Amino acid sequence: MSAAPFDLSGRVALVTGAGSVGDGWGNGKATAVLLARHGAAVFGLDLNEAALADTGAVLADEGIADRWAARRCDMTDGADVAAAVAACVARFGRIDILVNNVGGSAPGDPVTMDETLWQAQIDLNLTTAFLACKYVLPVMTAQFDAAGRGGAIVNIGSIGGMTYQVGGRVSAGYAAAKAGLVAFGRSTAIAFVRQGIRVNTVVPGVMYTPLVEHRLVRQLGADDAARLIADRHASVPMGRMGDAWDVANAALFLASDAAGYITATELVVDGGMTAARPG
Repeated sequence: MSAAPFDLSGRVALVTGAGSVGDGWGNGKATAVLLARHGAAVFGLDLNEAALADTGAVLADEGIADRWAARRCDMTDGADVAAAVAACVARFGRIDILVNNVGGSAPGDPVTMDETLWQAQIDLNLTTAFLACKYVLPVMTAQFDAAGRGGAIVNIGSIGGMTYQVGGRVSAGYAAAKAGLVAFGRSTAIAFVRQGIRVNTVVPGVMYTPLVEHRLVRQLGADDAARLIADRHASVPMGRMGDAWDVANAALFLASDAAGYITATELVVDGGMTAARPG
């Protein structure tokens, strides 16, 4: 296949969670940079302004800073999301691609997890995508009416929402929200398919991103981070965790014309974990 289907020149991508926690490459940062490298103008959203600046610095170093703009946004706040979408349209004139990348897990089952944390997990992992779609979809449908092209929405899910508990760790709120994200994506896809809008979900498995050291080691109370990382590598049939670029490449595909006949489905990026799980 030629590179043409992956040419995003003239398109505008709104990427949520476009920064990265700590050093290295998180899913949102890698996706934002990859879309820009393929020609898209990218409007990045994140709570962490310094993280957004780091993403912008990468594109500046590559000589494509003109393809980047950013704004701090609390994706759980509808008014903030609406303002951010309006700012993207004001800056770039349209929105062709939406990547819903905000999320994060917290451990707990229905007994041990308090109600506040449960709701926070639903809001962070599912409501954020709902709010982004709520305000981006009218922009996309108006573009279809005017120009005959709608858009592509890519949600970032998790195998944690597919009855797979990584390492036996129960995260009931996260699992419920990520499972809901898949159903939300399918439902939204069918609701807007006639407006030329495609909606799909990337479902990553065990990934090696800065969040492993930043949050997971602390949550699990692991004294030996290197051992935890080695165990996570060993848990994957391919023998290694994936990384942010594996997620970004999947998002690029689903956002591009190469996936023009694909909607209301999921692309699992997990090195074989879900296929190899017991039972």
